[in-house]
Amino acid sequence: MDELPFGIRRLTFPLPLGIRHVHCYLLPGDDGWTLVDTGLGLPDAEARWAPVLEEIEIARIVVTHFHPDHAGGGEDAQALTGARVLEGELDYEQCVRVWGSDDWSERLAAYLLANGLPDTLAAELRHESTAFGPFIRFARDPGLVREGNEIDGWEVLELPGHADGHICLLRDGVLVAGDHLLGAITPTVGLYPDSRPDPLGDYLASLERTIELAPSLALPGHGEPITDPVTRAREIVEHHRRRLDETAAALGRAPRTGYEVSVTLFGEELDASGRRFALAEALAHLERLVFEGRAARSGDRGRLAYTDLQSLLDDDIPPSPRAPESGA
Repeated sequence: MDELPFGIRRLTFPLPLGIRHVHCYLLPGDDGWTLVDTGLGLPDAEARWAPVLEEIEIARIVVTHFHPDHAGGGEDAQALTGARVLEGELDYEQCVRVWGSDDWSERLAAYLLANGLPDTLAAELRHESTAFGPFIRFARDPGLVREGNEIDGWEVLELPGHADGHICLLRDGVLVAGDHLLGAITPTVGLYPDSRPDPLGDYLASLERTIELAPSLALPGHGEPITDPVTRAREIVEHHRRRLDETAAALGRAPRTGYEVSVTLFGEELDASGRRFALAEALAHLERLVFEGRAARSGDRGRLAYTDLQSLLDDDIPPSPRAPESGA
């Protein structure tokens, strides 16, 4: 357990895949501690939480977003502490729709196949979802919070992008950021089934709001505290502006699937899990280009593709009459 400014404490738990750790935060309060995020629902929950609970009493639990490494251990943490879990209203709806359903892996596979993912990779992803399911034990029926609510003196902010219903907490210039801001890497922003239509547009707006709020410290779900959140938010905005240009450059007159664009952007050497993230991120950028009038989407739910919009417009414009030669 690490001691941070303002009496905040940080817990770091290992993760078996991808980023190798996740941070949870303990915020001091008059009636006990507020735990922010719960980690993954790994089998050793009681042993993992025992040293923490010997020292402190947790009064409430806040989930920033429904991704497995943040919400997956919610049921365990609630049972071990007796504390009530609080979660964003939209986030919990998505949590139930994804982790509380039996057909999520099939819905996701069908969606990715429609965007060009090869059958072999879709089959691997179905297996991955089945294998990962037992480690996602989210807390059912939490207290639902919204923008502007207060939790023990911390203001709830809705900052969608990395997840549609992502919330953060703000107090005295400290932003408990979840995965909204990360220091060493950029948070993934992907387009998934049943999600908001323009997650990258949402995220860019959330970053601009962060710049306006100007917190002095951000506590992220991964990596070290961010001592200049405004500069980091501006860096991430610029990163996505560059990626949008790269995505636009990957399009032409011929329709290309999201999968094909993801290979151009992220290369071919990715496993099934990495390709899922790459394809979802490519789709988020492609849809932002559609909203900006720089790309066009065609096809139906069975097969979707994208085209450079200017190329289509150029094809529809008849050539200009040839100017008469001088002296004619």
